[in-house]
Amino acid sequence: MAQQTPSTSDPTETFEVEPEEDQELEESQLDPEVAARRAAALSQVRKFGDPVLKTRARPVQRFDDALRSELQRMGQLMGDALGVGLAATQIGVLHRVLVYRVQQQAPAAALVNPEIEWTGAETESMEEGCLSLPGVLVDVDRPIHVRVRALDEHGDRIVVEASGLEARVIQHEIDHLDGVLILDRTTREQRKEAIRVLREAERAA
Repeated sequence: MAQQTPSTSDPTETFEVEPEEDQELEESQLDPEVAARRAAALSQVRKFGDPVLKTRARPVQRFDDALRSELQRMGQLMGDALGVGLAATQIGVLHRVLVYRVQQQAPAAALVNPEIEWTGAETESMEEGCLSLPGVLVDVDRPIHVRVRALDEHGDRIVVEASGLEARVIQHEIDHLDGVLILDRTTREQRKEAIRVLREAERAA
C-alpha cells in the first residue's frame, strides 16, 4: 500500500494512493533521487492482471537467512515505494509473509504466516488503494479492531492487537496473501469503474 496525505483531521484515518492527477503532482514534487527509487521499487510490484495476485500464498516452513533476506528486501521495497504495507505475493513470491509500517520513522514490522484470530464488531468504510492497482481508490468496509497471531522472522510466536490504520493495513496485506484484492471487497459499481481505469491506463502505457 502507498501513503496518502490525510484528508481528515486524524492523520491515521486515511491511507493509500491519491487520485491519479494528485499522485502525478506529488511525484513531480519529490526529490529526484527519492522519485527514482520509488519508480524502481514500483516496477518490481506485480500489477492487476498478474495471476500471482489471485493466488493463495503458502505457509513458511523454514526460518533461515534466506527468509530474513526476503523480509529485508520487502521492507526496503516498501520504503522506497513510500508505502505502508507490502505482501510477498505483490512481488511474485508465494510465501505467507508481509511487512508494514504505519508510522513514517518506525522500523518495518514483519508478520510470517499471519492469521486473523479475532475481529471486533465495529466496522468502518474507508477509501483504499493498492500499489498493485495504480490510480484506483475504492471504499472498503473493515473491522476497526483485530487480533492477529503470527510468527516473527526467527519463528517465534507473536500476537498483534491493532486498531485503526494499523488494523486496516494488516487486513489489506493478509487479503493479498489469500489472493483477495480490494476490488473483491467493494461494490459492483466501484469495481467496474476501477477496472475501466486500469484498462485505460494499460492501453495508454
